[in-house]
Parts: sequence; C-alpha cells; structure tokens
Amino acid sequence: MASNAVKIVTDANFEQEVLKSSTPTLIDFWAVWCGPCRALAPVIDELAGENRGKINVFKLNVDENPETAAKYGIRGIPTLLFFKNGQVAHQSVGVTPKADLQKIIDKVIV
Repeated sequence: MASNAVKIVTDANFEQEVLKSSTPTLIDFWAVWCGPCRALAPVIDELAGENRGKINVFKLNVDENPETAAKYGIRGIPTLLFFKNGQVAHQSVGVTPKADLQKIIDKVIV
C-alpha cells in the first residue's frame, strides 16, 4: 500500500528513521481495514513523490505497531504526524485535502 517514495516504519525502527532524522518526516498512521486510510493513500503517495528530498514519508500500520501509536495518542485513523527535529510539528486527523497537506509540508520543511 506504499509507493516507492513512501517507506514503511515500525515500532522497531521508528526512533532511528523518524526521531533521529535530520529531514522533516510525515508519518501516515493507518490500518488495512480503514476505508478512509485507503482513500488517503494515493494522496500520500503523490505528496511523497512531489516532495522527494524535502520530506521523508512513512506509513505505520497501527495494528502491527501498537507501541508507537499509543505513545503518540493515536485514537483515530488516518492520522498524519509531521515531525521536525524529532518533535511533532503538526497533526492532521482524518482525510485532508492534498492542497491543505501541501501547505502543512511547506510550513514544516522551512
């Protein structure tokens, strides 16, 4: 469910891939059974491709990686967390229009 521009992150590699990254990061918290997550997936893929090199984009399956989801209080999916310098810079819950997500990315990557 991820394009070549979108990588998979897990509880095991979250710290290394996200928190220690010098590049801003977008995490898509999702689950296989989540209809809105599937609806948002193509948008995430497009944003990842269009912003390659500016922001890392990952998907985290909440069913397979409950520790990270619990740590960040993910209660509804899809939830997008934007990280900068190891800290949450922005959170978006639900299906958000691509243009709005691009505006968030533009703010996070400066």
